[in-house]
Amino acid sequence: MYTEKVMDHFQNPRNVGEIEDANAVGTVGNAKCGDIMKIYMKIDENQVISDIKFKTFGCGAAIATSSMATELVKGKTVEEALQITNRAVVEALEGLPPEKLHCSVLAEEAIHAAIEDYCKRTGLSFEGCKKCDGCCGSCHGHEEE
Repeated sequence: MYTEKVMDHFQNPRNVGEIEDANAVGTVGNAKCGDIMKIYMKIDENQVISDIKFKTFGCGAAIATSSMATELVKGKTVEEALQITNRAVVEALEGLPPEKLHCSVLAEEAIHAAIEDYCKRTGLSFEGCKKCDGCCGSCHGHEEE
């Protein structure tokens, strides 16, 4: 059912925890499945994500996608991070069962939510940021799936 990579990121998640002095924090959740993801980022003066951590309440796939998403984003610029899609997370995990794909969408949304928070805090804007592109900010770019 799950790939070895999914199991590895579930059993040995990377970047778990909180960043006390984070300058970007995003929380997303899905009422259908009960998964909640919170991502903390430390973004430096060059807009590089120098540190990233997560806390996820949810199933194994939610934990694995959170872990992989942080791995894909760490060390990237904000603009590069905004290009990470749920498909990229699924591909990096070498697949997810169809009924668990929503977890990868949440991981993408959590990245965007944290970057939206960074934009609010700093007044900066980035191409691809839903807040900066005029979205109301509350939908994170996705309707109920």
